[in-house]
Amino acid sequence: MTGQIVVFGATGYTGGLVLESLTRRGVRPVLAARNRAALEVLAAGHGDLETAVADVSDPASLRSLAGPGDVLIATVGPFDRIGHAAAQAADAGAHYLDSTGEVGFVRDVRARHHERAVETGAAMVPAFGYDYVPGILAGALAAREAGDGVRSLEIGYFATGPLYRGLSQGTRTTMRDGLALPSLRWRGRRLVEERTGSRVRAFPVRGRTKPAFLVSGTEVLFLPGTFPSLDEVTVYNGWFPALSRAMPAVSALAAVAGPLMRAASGPMAGPPGGPDAAARAKTGAQVVAVADSRAGVRLAGPNAYTLTGDLLAWAAIRLSVDGPATPGVVRPVDAFGMEPLRAGCAELGLVRQES
Repeated sequence: MTGQIVVFGATGYTGGLVLESLTRRGVRPVLAARNRAALEVLAAGHGDLETAVADVSDPASLRSLAGPGDVLIATVGPFDRIGHAAAQAADAGAHYLDSTGEVGFVRDVRARHHERAVETGAAMVPAFGYDYVPGILAGALAAREAGDGVRSLEIGYFATGPLYRGLSQGTRTTMRDGLALPSLRWRGRRLVEERTGSRVRAFPVRGRTKPAFLVSGTEVLFLPGTFPSLDEVTVYNGWFPALSRAMPAVSALAAVAGPLMRAASGPMAGPPGGPDAAARAKTGAQVVAVADSRAGVRLAGPNAYTLTGDLLAWAAIRLSVDGPATPGVVRPVDAFGMEPLRAGCAELGLVRQES
């Protein structure tokens, strides 16, 4: 039986991308947000879709959004500050997906909701977007090819095109806050914290080497469970090569100024929204995974925001129709299976290419 799909945060930037992707696939989701007037306008523009007014400050309004067999997609952030209410709402037995890039939030979701999700048979799959499905898929492919004794994975995210003009407010906020927080690595078969940006590594990308700096990623949470021989998993961001080269000094400053950065008000995060379709069409996503310091796997795909909207829509449809391969707060590979995940990403344009 097919459950309904609810997009919480439908009037926001990422929610709008998810909505567009779902409707292109013939799905009529329920639109949820706190602004009734904005919801009504949005619903009317997409064939009079069903709406529901819900707000993170009113947990009861969130609990009423989705029940067993339904899928709740949460796109309201910053997640560590306001995202927990939506995750809590999924405890009624709904499947749950979100667009977070905040690794600490993902750890909290697993700690708080895994046992309940197993009991209800639901899947909760946080961070199911550009952050961090491409890295998990590339890392899994590279580790599998390296063999049973694979010891280390290094994963780098890159972009093509004028990305500096195409960051959403949510991304800017996450980056601002993330610079002031430590990054997680899997090292010595345990999670350790290191200063964000304190490491810089060069990756092979399209015949060139590009620098990237240390960041957090859910790869360090999820891939060791799939490949128990891993001693180290490290994630890097190489969106801005010049910044990557200077990042050790920048990160040292951020560590000192961290409290002020996190306390900064809205204007520091820039204007709301994100790049439109024309701007997104000019950029692409790249991710490279290197296993045991050998030549690894490079995946290339569409713009990061376009890919996030499509990934969340694809996953929601799969969960609503087929349910999860494994219930609980789970890794993308466990939620859908390795081959279905690879094929689904390829369908969305995220495909393997020569490094």
